[in-house]
Amino acid sequence: MTDATPVPTGISGASSGGRPFERRQVPLGRRLARGAAPWALLAPGLILLAVLLLWPLVRVLMLSFQDYRLRNLVRGESNYIGIENYTKILTDGFLWKTVLPNTVGFAIVCVVVTIVVGIGVALFLNTLGTVWRSICTTVVMIAWAIPALSGTYVFVWLFDPLNGLVTNLMDSLGIMDAGSWNWFTNRWAFYGIALLNVVYHGFPFIAVTVLAAVIGVPLELYEAAALDGAGAWKRFVHVTLPGIRPVLAVCVILSTIWDFKVFTQIYLMPGGDGSNRQVMNLGVWSYSESFSQGMYGMGSAIAVLLTVVLLVVSVIYMRTLLKEEEL
Repeated sequence: MTDATPVPTGISGASSGGRPFERRQVPLGRRLARGAAPWALLAPGLILLAVLLLWPLVRVLMLSFQDYRLRNLVRGESNYIGIENYTKILTDGFLWKTVLPNTVGFAIVCVVVTIVVGIGVALFLNTLGTVWRSICTTVVMIAWAIPALSGTYVFVWLFDPLNGLVTNLMDSLGIMDAGSWNWFTNRWAFYGIALLNVVYHGFPFIAVTVLAAVIGVPLELYEAAALDGAGAWKRFVHVTLPGIRPVLAVCVILSTIWDFKVFTQIYLMPGGDGSNRQVMNLGVWSYSESFSQGMYGMGSAIAVLLTVVLLVVSVIYMRTLLKEEEL
């Protein structure tokens, strides 16, 4: 009786006939079919995105190189002038002194304040019990569900120079007389109100998203940090922030995109439609040039500039974030 271990067929380099095992070659046609299957499933969505997003972007880029006005729109004619629109914009002091500071500065402040308020609300919700957390989360999400148009008119009413709630409250306290100060004619007061409006509509999404990330941080890490003598602030910095950093990075990117292209909250406020040029941002300037002045080529060039600024800010943030992760 011999002590031999049988060799399974089809594996270990041997077949049932004792010949070396040969890997089966998948036919080229089948491999191509397998590779094409995912793209075939994605094709409807990709085509829809191309129609709804890609072609409008290409069209705006084409218009930005034209002196395209209402007569061109009616006649269906093109009038290419090269980079003349961009030259006019970039050499206009109004861009550098007013529009760009309003756009970039306002967006940065909005992102910072929205993220800070959102994190604070998320940490507060995390301390509540299940029932109260659900109630408070629902209330917070109501603010996010309110359309920007309705919310903007609420803030316009609050700061109305004559009959606004804030104005009447300050009048009753003897701080200022009703009608003696117009909040919307001052550049800083205008954007202060816009900041409250944008943060009010933006922090619920940040709060709920960060709350989900905070709940996912293991409790053992907090217990270990407490045993090491770490206080609340150190636990937040060394335990909570690293645990929610991936989610927080996404929130910052989305907030940056949203706040750079703020339009409704600015345009619907008194003077924000272009009548007060000191409060214009890139979005309102592009809209005003296109639809108020009928200069669609110039408006398209401003829109392209806004897109470029947004991409530059997003890329800088992503590169900084990736460098921090490498460290």
